[in-house]
Amino acid sequence: MKTIGLIGGMSWESTVTYYQIINQTIKRTLGGLHSAKCLLYSVDFFEIEECQSKGDWAKSAEILSDAAQRLEKAGADFIVICTNTMHKVANTIQSAVSIPILHIAEVTARQLKANDISKVALLGTKYTMEQDFYRSKLTQNGITVVVPDENDRELINSVIYNELCLGVIQEASRQKFLSIMNGLADQGAQGAILGCTEIGLLVGQKDTDVPLFDTTLIHAESAALYSIA
Repeated sequence: MKTIGLIGGMSWESTVTYYQIINQTIKRTLGGLHSAKCLLYSVDFFEIEECQSKGDWAKSAEILSDAAQRLEKAGADFIVICTNTMHKVANTIQSAVSIPILHIAEVTARQLKANDISKVALLGTKYTMEQDFYRSKLTQNGITVVVPDENDRELINSVIYNELCLGVIQEASRQKFLSIMNGLADQGAQGAILGCTEIGLLVGQKDTDVPLFDTTLIHAESAALYSIA
């Protein structure tokens, strides 16, 4: 079994889900008392969010590259960055270590293709929805990506940072997210990517008929299976 190196804390609310899903997947696959071999380096999200808001991606890359190097030195066989947004600096982090990074958008693209999804809605932080670092991984796989309009993008971003990352779950926000996803489905989206690792704390498949692709679950399960491949 390979040792998984988790860079977590972005936010810690969703990192809890990563640990849970990884171990549940190992238990389901191997049975008995099996659990995952993993190392967790949890950063101070305040520092990362401050870099994001200032547009100082170089500083955030430095912080996460240091975390990756520490995980490699501790014995990790591969790296899992437990956030969608910070994959913006995944290439820089990869250049800092000799072990591979399991990219969240790449494993999500594989899941979409396995479900014959060719057009998908993307919900996440404004960085993930508006910039190309994430969407390009999907379009390279022949998947058309649609995002909410500017007002809805601002609403989604606000809920993520001001509610979900703080562990606050509000029914009004859930209904807004569902309305946005339904609107994008009406525009031809065959499903919706929950492209922020906290969104799954707010909405799940039980809440909607729109097929959901929760990146936290996809990434964590992929990490577990990769560790025993």
